[in-house]
Amino acid sequence: MLQFHPMHVKRSHISRWLTGLLALCVVGLAQSMLLAAGPPKSSEEQPIYTPPKKITPRARVGGDVRGTDGSDPEVKALVPDHVGLTIKETPTVNWFVSKSTQYQVIVTLRDDRSPRAFQEKPIPSPKQPGIYTINFKELGFTLEPNVQYRWFVSVIRDANQHSNNPVAGGIIERCEFNACMIEFKPVLTCASEDDVMENARAGLWYDAMGCLCNLIDADSKNDKLRRLRARLLKDVGLNGVAEWDLRSIQTSTR
Repeated sequence: MLQFHPMHVKRSHISRWLTGLLALCVVGLAQSMLLAAGPPKSSEEQPIYTPPKKITPRARVGGDVRGTDGSDPEVKALVPDHVGLTIKETPTVNWFVSKSTQYQVIVTLRDDRSPRAFQEKPIPSPKQPGIYTINFKELGFTLEPNVQYRWFVSVIRDANQHSNNPVAGGIIERCEFNACMIEFKPVLTCASEDDVMENARAGLWYDAMGCLCNLIDADSKNDKLRRLRARLLKDVGLNGVAEWDLRSIQTSTR
């Protein structure tokens, strides 16, 4: 006859209790992770820009200025905070200014191989706040393939104290054409938002944003293009400029 042993019951109960407790912990952890992540993003909220696999962080120069009372314009470069890519020898880059200014504006392109290898050219001072395009071809700036360049746009309010000048910029690198065509499969045309999105997904930031800004300049009433630009700007953390873009849409429709 089988003998009843109280330890058999205790171990069985403990095993079941521990299994149930573990299951509750797993469920609770999963629920906490879902709550922290928030509701699933819609397709319109999903990032479009896909950074290249090899990225260098902290490449964006902000528009912070010391020694001012807030009366000077804030400037931002429309760039990711890593090395941005282009397939073009003479691309366009874009920047934002928060207000008009009569100060001289200078664009600097510096070859990262040597701090002394740089070029500077003046551009027209902005007469109103907004997003502006800098055309390297018009300035005579040419990029060699597989070389990182730093570019800056500076508002010269104090020629003697550069730290007082609003400045913004980023790093740009041109990929060699044949290698770029194989790796990134870029779109070489700039006819529609589809071309913009293809290059953004391929990781060619400057070609995507440059094309988009050109399309907006040609059709400033196109709210869809403006919203796409705001979305791309948010993809790289430029939320303030993105919100300005969205507010300007609302203002123009009143």
